[in-house]
Amino acid sequence: MTEPRQPAARRGTNLPRMGDFNLTVIVDAIRRSESGLSRVELAQIVGLSPQTISNISRRLLDQGLIIEAGKEGSGPGKPRTILRLNPQGMYAVGVHLDPSIITLVLLDLVGAIVAKETFLTPRSHEPEEIVEAIAECVGRLITTSGVPRALVGGIGVAAPGPIDLDRGAVVGPPLLRGWVDVPLQEMVQEATGIETTMDKDVTSAAVAEIWAGGPGGSETFAFFYLGTGLGCGLALNGEIYRGSSGNVGEIGHIIVDPDGPPCFDGCGMRGTIATVLEPVRIVGEAIDAGVLPPLPQDPTAPDFQKAFARLCELVNAGDERAVEILRAAARNLAWAAAVVGNMLDVERMVFGGPFWEPVADFCLSVMPDMVNELLATRGIYRVELMGTGLGDDVGAVGAACLVLERALAPRAERLLLGG
Repeated sequence: MTEPRQPAARRGTNLPRMGDFNLTVIVDAIRRSESGLSRVELAQIVGLSPQTISNISRRLLDQGLIIEAGKEGSGPGKPRTILRLNPQGMYAVGVHLDPSIITLVLLDLVGAIVAKETFLTPRSHEPEEIVEAIAECVGRLITTSGVPRALVGGIGVAAPGPIDLDRGAVVGPPLLRGWVDVPLQEMVQEATGIETTMDKDVTSAAVAEIWAGGPGGSETFAFFYLGTGLGCGLALNGEIYRGSSGNVGEIGHIIVDPDGPPCFDGCGMRGTIATVLEPVRIVGEAIDAGVLPPLPQDPTAPDFQKAFARLCELVNAGDERAVEILRAAARNLAWAAAVVGNMLDVERMVFGGPFWEPVADFCLSVMPDMVNELLATRGIYRVELMGTGLGDDVGAVGAACLVLERALAPRAERLLLGG
């Protein structure tokens, strides 16, 4: 089998009026380098003239976005000055809105978490109550971190879909009661006084994998997010693909069991992956099978999370009934992942979200073979399956990375001079 093709570094342009795009190309090249780059190396990688590299490097140094991190060179000639991102050059707040729990992080420029807070989503699900709680938490997060507010580049919000990306509105997620055309981006911005951007939670998770997943993370991959809901984010050659309306990755309606239960959002289909893999349903199956004890009356989200974690503990302990329940769930997830893989021909599949961590070891032991056996490319190369290195916070980290991505990523639309 051949190895998947590795993406080439982005190239800049020496045409006039391309300064902003070239700046982001240089930032991206430095960000993707594990040890930093010299100006000479930058010129070789991004294809810009030494004078352009020098001018943009000075601009980035003046803005505090990069730093000179010592000199290197063992041969003849002048040692080269290494450029790296300045972690303290810019910060971003990330808010992950989940129907069960809300997570906020304050991220520095290299993607490290400076501060974090979580709280249960108000059970009323009232948008005004949720936004008020988010605004209070944002203010507290910035104050207690000691980060100057002027260095906070913005707030990113990761919300369950579907969304209206252009208006920053949440259209009608099935698990947030009463959320019909809620202008969440505008509401958060007005409540905090900080410029806000918004995207789908699964898209945000894919952004996190590129920006905070470590050097060299930019490639073609699908990110499968397992939370209260299920979705898929997509990166193509290091750029996030959002679709026509920003709603790419609504894989919950892939049918894995035509005789299964009705879809929870009333669409009329049966046995959809989102319904079959809903953690509440898996916990219910385990209770019905006598593997888990009954839940308390009127159970909360933490009750379901605790029961799901207990099921995973039983799997790790070798309980055959628990193993069979989880194996069936892994088989369904593998089927959905293979559908996505066959459609998009991705090199890598990444899994994450609050319900991923407890099942990660088991799923990664059985799913790679399940998925690759179903892929049309199985005779060409083997698709890699892996868990995110960002843990349960991947949604919130991705939300903060939205701010960094929109400010500093070398996106193709920056080349459209007309606006």
